Amino acid sequence: MSQSPVSVHNFFDLTGRVAMVTGTSRGLGQYMGRALAKAGADLVITSRKLSDLADFQAEVEALGRRAFPVELDVRNYDSIQAAVKTAVGHYGKIDILVNNAGLNVRKPAVDLTWDEWNLVLDTNLRGEFFVAQAVARETMIPQGYGRIINIGSVTSVFGYAGLTPYTASRGGVKQMTMSLADDWGKNGITVNCLAPGWFKTKQNAVLYENKEWLDYLVDRIPMRRPGKPNDLDGAVVFLASDASEYVTGQTLLVDGGISTGATRATVAPKA
Repeated sequence: MSQSPVSVHNFFDLTGRVAMVTGTSRGLGQYMGRALAKAGADLVITSRKLSDLADFQAEVEALGRRAFPVELDVRNYDSIQAAVKTAVGHYGKIDILVNNAGLNVRKPAVDLTWDEWNLVLDTNLRGEFFVAQAVARETMIPQGYGRIINIGSVTSVFGYAGLTPYTASRGGVKQMTMSLADDWGKNGITVNCLAPGWFKTKQNAVLYENKEWLDYLVDRIPMRRPGKPNDLDGAVVFLASDASEYVTGQTLLVDGGISTGATRATVAPKA
């Protein structure tokens, strides 16, 4: 006698969820937003210029999901408050936040200026905190549910020459994530840090034109290649979904294993 098949809940289904992804005018923000949309989420997409979001909005809508563009400068407190209120006013809630907006200044430490340091820290660390705070206060705490995914980097756990303010900011994101997880766990909110390794973006594309540097990099990655943008899809959907309900305060490295410290090269070429 045959038995009826057991119904298995799809823990990765984001249907009915609203995800806000900051910094979606280009790069990894678009890839992560696309992954969430394919999993069923409707999106709030942000950039400092609304015109930069038109193409991505059309792409998400072609997938059958909604995409609401919002102007946001994460270095400006009033912009953050206005963007979150506008997004919540449109959808009625935000269930998922991917705190992706960020930038880098690549320079020897001895040459860094005061303003360059502040630019990176204000964007990558202070900006992530106040966006998370606004989303938590405006919608996640009242609704008793939320998934916050702060974007860090392999530099959250490693230091690299020429990236001092960037590594400081990403290390701060890791520590901030743990504090917020402890603070908001009682409100049904999980807070985790997604830390990509070396992925080619517009910010670092010039490095990948240097074959010697690229060979050196690949030599240090156990998977023997830099990351491809879609390598983040599974991780971001996992952290946004019910599959990670009991996971909070963690840093998930998606880096091909470079954080193991594996290396076969002996001399690092100049970047």
